[in-house]
Amino acid sequence: MTDIVISGTGLFTPPYTISNEELVASFNSYVDTYNQQHKIAINGGEVSALEHSSAEFIAKVSGINARYVMEKDSILNPEIMTPRIPERANDELSVLAEMAVKAAKDAMQAAGKTAADIDGVLLACSNAQRPYPAVAIEVQEALGIDGFAFDMNVACSSATFGLQAAADMIKSGSARAILVVNPEICSGHLDFRDRDCHFIFGDVATASILERAETATSAKNYEIVSTKLKTKFSNNIRNNFGFLNRAAPEGIGARDKLFIQEGRKVFKEVIPMVADLITAHLKEQNIEPSSVKRLWLHQANLHMNELISRKVLGREPTAQEAPVILDEYANTSSAGSIIAFHKYSDDLQKGDLGVICSFGAGYSIGSVIIKKR
Repeated sequence: MTDIVISGTGLFTPPYTISNEELVASFNSYVDTYNQQHKIAINGGEVSALEHSSAEFIAKVSGINARYVMEKDSILNPEIMTPRIPERANDELSVLAEMAVKAAKDAMQAAGKTAADIDGVLLACSNAQRPYPAVAIEVQEALGIDGFAFDMNVACSSATFGLQAAADMIKSGSARAILVVNPEICSGHLDFRDRDCHFIFGDVATASILERAETATSAKNYEIVSTKLKTKFSNNIRNNFGFLNRAAPEGIGARDKLFIQEGRKVFKEVIPMVADLITAHLKEQNIEPSSVKRLWLHQANLHMNELISRKVLGREPTAQEAPVILDEYANTSSAGSIIAFHKYSDDLQKGDLGVICSFGAGYSIGSVIIKKR
């Protein structure tokens, strides 16, 4: 049997950060202007007044204190409230590919790999910059990798689904090593005028190198013991933006062309699904939950992660057992669990077990059991 390992990970963090306080100041300014402009309709009961947000409210409901973004000023401008990231010429490296390349170089250095060692690139994220040519092929070209590349999207679970796809291809002999990149410009699909979600997302890029254990030369590598994926259709997290929008002009610019969710339903339905899948996955591998040293969970909401960890472990997790990067990075979609793994795995000892798990729209859940070699 061929053992597949994660031999290196990489992280690109954008240059700008927005605190809850900054975000709230912008949002509340917009609210005041909106309420003033619609004062007569609000007083007549025709329009509902918008409510202020607060930094304390955001931290309490989500565990988020700040987020990194690729562009800051326009997001905080109450008259714009969306990032302004100019288009680049077709012969220039696209912004999503640029982020992926930076994370990839970090991962390649950690794994001790050059472009000549890698046969494939998987770009797995929630929102690729364009339908075609695949951004993965652009990344492949920029890094000088000879082989194949393609994009894939399973929303917030894209990274773990990408890890399984890469591991399976290496096992089958389709590639010696594969680079999986997860660039996320989540600020681009976020409605910063929506009090219920304007604080949720941030931008980032992560990367992972997968290869056969026999070729791994890095000081730290982690065997992929097993992977398990699950999907179940739900409308509770949705984004209807796509090329067919132009064929239905009545919907252009509608609220559903950005991220929308039924937060309470997601919270109630996803937590048991994720906990049950991880528990079943461990049982299939004859692993007791008490043997799991680390849970690198999708970083969507602190309270969700606390409840999932508690259900899996059967007790309250320690901060070390279920590390959180959500407070600093916010929800970075597919990249969240990989950031947690990247930042909080070096201390594991040989033989220690952990689970990388992501979950999100679809619904989709990906569980990857790893063992430190």
